[in-house]
Amino acid sequence: MPPSPFDPVRAGIRQRISDVFNDAEKGERPVLRRADALFAPDSVAWKVNGDVVTMMIGGVSGLLLQMLHPAVLAGVWDHSDFRADMHGRLRRTAKFIAVTTYDHAEAGQAVIDKVNRIHSKLGGVLPDGTPYRVTDPELLAWVHVTETISFLDAWIRYAEPRMPRAEQDAYFAEMARVGEALGADPLPRDRAAAEALIQSYRPRLKADGRTREVAEMVMRQRVGSPAVDAAAGVIMQAGLDLMPAWARRMHALPPGLPTPLVRGGALSTARLLRWAFRGSPNRGVHAKEVTAFPR
Repeated sequence: MPPSPFDPVRAGIRQRISDVFNDAEKGERPVLRRADALFAPDSVAWKVNGDVVTMMIGGVSGLLLQMLHPAVLAGVWDHSDFRADMHGRLRRTAKFIAVTTYDHAEAGQAVIDKVNRIHSKLGGVLPDGTPYRVTDPELLAWVHVTETISFLDAWIRYAEPRMPRAEQDAYFAEMARVGEALGADPLPRDRAAAEALIQSYRPRLKADGRTREVAEMVMRQRVGSPAVDAAAGVIMQAGLDLMPAWARRMHALPPGLPTPLVRGGALSTARLLRWAFRGSPNRGVHAKEVTAFPR
C-alpha cells in the first residue's frame, strides 16, 4: 500500500492509545498478535477483543456490574490501590485480556497463573461479618460472566449489530477457556446460559456507599491529554449506558449526557480508532521470532 498523507495522523493516534494502555517507563509495550495464541486468529475472541473502544466500553460496564457483588467490592476495597491508581487497575485488566487473547499461549497461561497466585492469598470479611475468599469459584464466575457479556454487548452495539447468535454463543464458549483456567464455576458457554447466570446472582447484589465511591472513581477517570480524556469521558458514559436498566438503577449515578449523544459519540470514536489502526502492525499476525513491532 503506497504511503498516505494521513499516515502520520494515524500513527499519532495509535501512539496516544498505546500510551493509555502501556506504561513506557516500566518497559510496557503493546501485545503482538501470535498465531500460536490460546485462541486461533479466526476465533470470535480475536475479533471481539481487538476493538479498542468497544473493549473499553465493555470493560467499564463489566466493572460497574462486578462492583454490585458485595464480595467483589470487598476484594477491590481491601486489596487494591484503586483510590491512587484506578487507571493502573483498568490498564492491568486490558493487558490481561490482550495477553490471553493474542500473545503466545505460554505467555497467556503464565499471566493466568500469576493472577491465580495473587488470588490465592486474598480474602477477608464483608461488613456484615461474612468471610470471603477471592478464589471462591462462584465469585470468579460472576466476574467472568459480567466481563464477557459486557465485552460482547459493546461489540454488538458499536461494531456488529447483526452479529449472528451462533457467533455470540461461540464467544462465550471460547472465553470459558480462560474462566475455567482462573477457577470460575459455573461457566456459561452460550448467551442464554450467561443471561440466566446473571439473573441468578441478582438477589445477592447490593449497592451502598462503598459501591458508589468506586463507581464514581471509575466514571471520573483521567487517562491522558485533554483530547484523550474527552474521548474517555464518552466511553465511560457509554459503559454506564450499556449496563442493564436494573443495574443502572442500583448504582444511582448522576445523569450524564443524553443517550443519543453518548451513543453517537462512542460510535464516532470507535470509527476513528478503527481508521487509525487499519493496516497497522497491531493488526498483523507475527512470527515467534518477532519481538518488536515492525517499523
